[in-house]
Amino acid sequence: MTSEIQTRVLRKITWRIVPFIMLLYFVAFIDRVNIGFASLTMNKDIGLSPTVYGFGAGIFFWGYFLFEVPSNIILHKVGARIWIARVMITWGLVSAAMAFVQGATSFYILRFLLGVAEAGFFPGIILYLSYWFPARQRAAVTALFMAAAPLSTVLGSPISGALLEMDGLFGFKGWQWLFVLEALPAVLLGFVVLAFLTDRPEKAKWLAEDERRWLVETMNAETTRKAATASHSVWRGLADPRVLALALIYFGTSAGLYTLGVWAPQIIKQFGLSSLQVGFLNALPATAAVVAMILWARHSDRTGERTWHVVWACLIAAAGLAYAGLAAGVVAVLVALALVNIGISSAKPPLWSMPTLFLSGPAAAAGIATINSIGNLGGFVGPAMIGWIKDQTGSFVGGLYFVSGLLILSAALTLLLSRAKTAPVEPVSQSH
Repeated sequence: MTSEIQTRVLRKITWRIVPFIMLLYFVAFIDRVNIGFASLTMNKDIGLSPTVYGFGAGIFFWGYFLFEVPSNIILHKVGARIWIARVMITWGLVSAAMAFVQGATSFYILRFLLGVAEAGFFPGIILYLSYWFPARQRAAVTALFMAAAPLSTVLGSPISGALLEMDGLFGFKGWQWLFVLEALPAVLLGFVVLAFLTDRPEKAKWLAEDERRWLVETMNAETTRKAATASHSVWRGLADPRVLALALIYFGTSAGLYTLGVWAPQIIKQFGLSSLQVGFLNALPATAAVVAMILWARHSDRTGERTWHVVWACLIAAAGLAYAGLAAGVVAVLVALALVNIGISSAKPPLWSMPTLFLSGPAAAAGIATINSIGNLGGFVGPAMIGWIKDQTGSFVGGLYFVSGLLILSAALTLLLSRAKTAPVEPVSQSH
């Protein structure tokens, strides 16, 4: 009977929650990295050098870093429904305002404000999933949610490339149309969140009484089991050495992810392709990543193993970046970018299943946000260094090697964390 109701409840909450949050992240990620396609024409129009562009694209993460922890703590207190809606509406408005940048200063300011507006969304969803799904199912569910990032590249790249072709329509540049039209869904979905999202299992009227009772009791029992060893307070969550270690590991994966988002279109375009061709080709590596990350996360859940699933994925991504620096043709570059996409995407679900194994309550809110905010500074360092090195050398090669080195460091830190006494203990369990 317990097995039957577990299967029924998990199926129901998965279909209710996961497709919707995937849609939200899909829209969020497009607005975060569409700067990569806008740069194909925008940089020349407003006079941005590779250094200025790389710095401005990455400065998004300074806003993210400063406001991530307070944003997630507020979400824990007021509920996901209200706070996620606020996040989406404000980031949509700021993203649309990117259409009116005039030069380096306004570019820096709006990218920073976009980070401030979006701070709390990703770690908020990770925290939200910990309210609804038992730990042994969480990596697979997280993978489904995070599949929206490569999916946004698969579908968003051709759309972004096509929008750039609207250049001159009603007197606006193609990159201006791109920012405005891709920002509208975020604002509209913000209002849908208010009507659709349920804060906690206790409030889930769309579950039958016995289903709701089973889920509440299951999640409460899991919290109780963690009580003896888990960190609960905000300050414990911020100071836990495991949190800081995971933040440094995430730093390297973020550098790789946003190197793709910010620079991949330009890396492909250097072979003399049109914006529309770049859009379709940039979608191919991400398509492989969607399949790989879901299969990798399911294997991680089935075996109960997290460490090596993160390590191997980081090393694959590092190899892809190194190969991209050597690639001399479009096909070779696409193979290299596919390796990077697969590695980066596959590392994240098992990595994000770790924090809620040893954190709960306000500590989980603060700890997850800390990992995400510090780790996402890699999204500043990677793109910024590639832009600076390209200005100095005229090539992407040195920057790609630099980010590859960060991913190798992430793999090494993951191994060290697993061998430390402070490493989270992970039970081997079967995924259902």
